[in-house]
Amino acid sequence: MTVKSTPLNSVTAHKQYSEMADTPNVRSTQARRAEVQDSYPSRLSTAPETTWLPRQDAVVKGRQLSGPLSQAQLDEFEHKGFLFIPNLIEGAELDELRQEMKALMSNDEYLNKDFSVTEPESQEIRSLFAVHFLSERLGKLASDQRVAGAARQIIGDDPYVHQSRINYKPGFAGKGFNWHSDFETWHAEDGMPAMHAVSASLILTDNHEFNGPLMLIPGSHKKFVPCLGETPEDNHKSSLKAQEVGVPSPEALTELVAKHGIEAPKGKAGGLLLFDCNTLHASNANLSPDPRSNVFFVFNRQDNRCEAPYAAAKQRPDFLAHSPDQPTQQYR
Repeated sequence: MTVKSTPLNSVTAHKQYSEMADTPNVRSTQARRAEVQDSYPSRLSTAPETTWLPRQDAVVKGRQLSGPLSQAQLDEFEHKGFLFIPNLIEGAELDELRQEMKALMSNDEYLNKDFSVTEPESQEIRSLFAVHFLSERLGKLASDQRVAGAARQIIGDDPYVHQSRINYKPGFAGKGFNWHSDFETWHAEDGMPAMHAVSASLILTDNHEFNGPLMLIPGSHKKFVPCLGETPEDNHKSSLKAQEVGVPSPEALTELVAKHGIEAPKGKAGGLLLFDCNTLHASNANLSPDPRSNVFFVFNRQDNRCEAPYAAAKQRPDFLAHSPDQPTQQYR
């Protein structure tokens, strides 16, 4: 389908696996995989022979498609693995989104839900998942031409939302997050086959150098870094607060940073950060009085839907890895 140039335009997903009973048999899928070498092996028991493996998938796959991104912007994304668009949303529209975020994050009904993650040392909500289902307004944002249309140009096909969340890093108390590639987790624990996904992060508070902005290693998206350590059972219960499995070695990070450096896109609320699923990123603790928050959508291709995990005994819960036809009502 074509994403039209309208402020709010739904991106329709084709019907795929919507119920657990409809998902591919995990054991049979893993058995078939045993006959084919994994292009992106990770969670290894011994150190790999090489620090990283070359990426097997193209970065920008939809240059010929119409959308909000220029060829120059697609070139920058191709080269760096991310693109920051300042002031995408302003004025009353931004105010409305910020009010929606506050309402969701302050809803006590979400505190003890699986899709709500609190800070490691408090009951303050750190991340709230499945927000495009919880909020009609955020559901519209997830299908907005300015966001989903840009994702479509990058991944080269109609997108569906693989994951959505609000991240909130409170002033003085917001913890950092370790270096990682999202694709490494989605491949190992969710069963995402290839690097055909892109993240879109709309910042809802000003991001500056003191409140823990996202740091990215430009160019790291073209290298897959295998990680050591078997995936523990229900790893997501701890990794969403502090990731310890599926993180690159200090040696790999040192080499990559020496070659590519680190960048931290900063700007006023309303900017949009697009970054490739394999771009290594992290964030420091927020030691300022200013909170840092964003609403975050992961867009995946229809033909790249998750199957059996590549390095875990079972898939993570569906609030972390939606199917293209997942019912909304289970979160409301």
